[in-house]
Amino acid sequence: MAKLILFNKPYDVLSQFTDRGSDTARATLSDFIAAPGVYPAGRLDRDSEGLLLLTDDGRLQARIADPRFKLPKTYLVQVEGEADAASLERLRRGVDLKDGPTLPASVERIAEPALWPRTPPVRFRKTVPDCWLRLTLREGRNRQVRRMTAAVGHPTLRLVRWSIGDWSLEGIAPGEWREADPAARL
Repeated sequence: MAKLILFNKPYDVLSQFTDRGSDTARATLSDFIAAPGVYPAGRLDRDSEGLLLLTDDGRLQARIADPRFKLPKTYLVQVEGEADAASLERLRRGVDLKDGPTLPASVERIAEPALWPRTPPVRFRKTVPDCWLRLTLREGRNRQVRRMTAAVGHPTLRLVRWSIGDWSLEGIAPGEWREADPAARL
């Protein structure tokens, strides 16, 4: 049976097991996960946090990561400024980016979620308000959430992927992981 790991990737950790791109040591998955033979199903940027799925099954990996399967990915996003109805509607319709228009997103303003503190903390500015969004995509371009929120005038300050399909971070602290049943959620 395929192995599936749900990992809560902390901020400033690479979504790979080795660091081949820097002269200074950077944290990688190998600093947290000792499960041979598993590989990430998709990526999560170094400056993003949250759910990363890993598996030892190539077909399952493709099913999770390939945009053709349109598995929803939900993010909790702290943005600069007060996102108004017009900004949210633009995200819902899809946003024109340099690499083409995005698919429509599901998005709503939410109260600040009860998340763990980020290290280092997000820069706080008294004169610039912020708000939180719950945004769900069915595609996965490079830095897409950050580019979409910036395109509507609300740069991302903090980005936490909360769920992929029915798998979520519920009960998993940053830097921790647990195994899940891969067949139960697809």
